[in-house]
Amino acid sequence: MIVLKNERDLEAMRPACAIARVVLDEIAVFISPGITTREVDKFAASRMKHYGAKSAFLGYRKFPGNICISVNEQVVHGIGSDRKVEFGDILSLDVGVVYHGFIGDTAKTVAVGGCSVEAQRLMDVTEKALYEGIAKALPGGRVTDISRAIQTYVEGNGYSVVREFVGHGVGRTMHEEPQIPNYVIRSAIRSCVLG
Repeated sequence: MIVLKNERDLEAMRPACAIARVVLDEIAVFISPGITTREVDKFAASRMKHYGAKSAFLGYRKFPGNICISVNEQVVHGIGSDRKVEFGDILSLDVGVVYHGFIGDTAKTVAVGGCSVEAQRLMDVTEKALYEGIAKALPGGRVTDISRAIQTYVEGNGYSVVREFVGHGVGRTMHEEPQIPNYVIRSAIRSCVLG
């Protein structure tokens, strides 16, 4: 069930989202060759605490980290460990915070000190695909409009879409409806109309 938010709810959610974004940006600056993903996770926890927030991920479905940090071949939900990041690695950083009862959740991929032309192209195409999807998130539109825009852009640039994971809503809980796949489910077209 989709939990509809009124203007008051959206206003109450904005600080959580802003904190998540600031923490994400601070993590991206903190990362350098030679540090461990566990050090990155601890840094993230300290920045959340600094802003009066806490991790939305720690303990969620028994997840042991404060953030998801996935290196190179890891798609999502990587856990901080003793793995050291190296120059040229690309890291998917996913930050979720709880602030005054609302969730803020955001992610981005960063290069450690620079990366190959191929890795940069992958990051550029996926970022542009995000904006293609956002452009289709319109009142009266359908979730499939978003999914189709993402899939078309990604596949049109020679990449494929991971089908095991989807985008999702947030509010007072993690992973609220609607689920937003990055591809069109042809056998069961989603009929969810955007408000």
